[in-house]
Amino acid sequence: MFGLFSKVYARVESTKNRLTSSFKSIFQGKKLAPSSIDQIEALLYAADIGVETVENIIAAIKVAYRNNPQMREREVSIICEDVLFDVLRGGDRSPETLLKSGEWGEGRGDLQVIPLVIALIGSNGSGKTTTAAKLAGFFTENGKSVIIGACDTFRAAANEQIKIWSERLHFDLVESQRGADPASVAFDTCQAAINRRRNVVILDTAGRLHNKSHLMGELVKLKQVIGRINPLFPQHLWLVADAHLGTNTITSAQKFHMELGLTGMILTKLDGAGRGGAIVGIYQKLGIPVYFMGTGEGPTDLVPFVIEEYVHALVGV
Repeated sequence: MFGLFSKVYARVESTKNRLTSSFKSIFQGKKLAPSSIDQIEALLYAADIGVETVENIIAAIKVAYRNNPQMREREVSIICEDVLFDVLRGGDRSPETLLKSGEWGEGRGDLQVIPLVIALIGSNGSGKTTTAAKLAGFFTENGKSVIIGACDTFRAAANEQIKIWSERLHFDLVESQRGADPASVAFDTCQAAINRRRNVVILDTAGRLHNKSHLMGELVKLKQVIGRINPLFPQHLWLVADAHLGTNTITSAQKFHMELGLTGMILTKLDGAGRGGAIVGIYQKLGIPVYFMGTGEGPTDLVPFVIEEYVHALVGV
């Protein structure tokens, strides 16, 4: 039904089913009653769509109800869709633009390349390492050569994990001994990408809390160090956020954005237990576009975020 997005449809289906069944219990085949609007409001909050968005939806329902007291379930669902479309408009980014980056071209007599460099950041346990591998799989499947920098030098398991993925998905890997300077690993990775003519660099950084200034400082340093190779590096700095945390992600994302200037986001762990509406609240607050959604642990469980399909999967009638 939704092509590639069928995986996301299946993951947000639990949220959609809760909304649908609750709507049916509120309406019971009858027209909307004024007392039911509070129930709808509570229901939308539970879906983790975000305070501002819920307020906008409820305001739109009240206006529509004044104009049409005969409103039923379908009309309310359509209002929910319309408001969500308005909130998220422009909040997705086509992977096609990424696939056009990092192309080799004629330079001053030699073939030269400016690889696409993507640094992944986020809190502990958000799934950055797995996401880095799946992202590498996405690019290699689309004909791009990829190299990953194992910049999480504090966690031995991270290196082991990314090594297994590199052998499985056939991408280059640059790593160092435990405790090495992450910025140094990032520098070596970017330099290796140029020397080996790789199209895409993915930097897997260590998880960190946004309120630890010295850890945030390491990310700032990493960005500055690879900028010495090319002032464009990194072209992208993406937050990897756990869907289970819902709008609790916003505070840390705001700090990361303020310190580093985020260019995008990937929402991970969007499984049956995840909060299907989390993207809405995060995007409305931060305005950071969403590129991909992680729908499982498999190498292909990373799909592009498409607003229309996401909204239809979440609240479509």
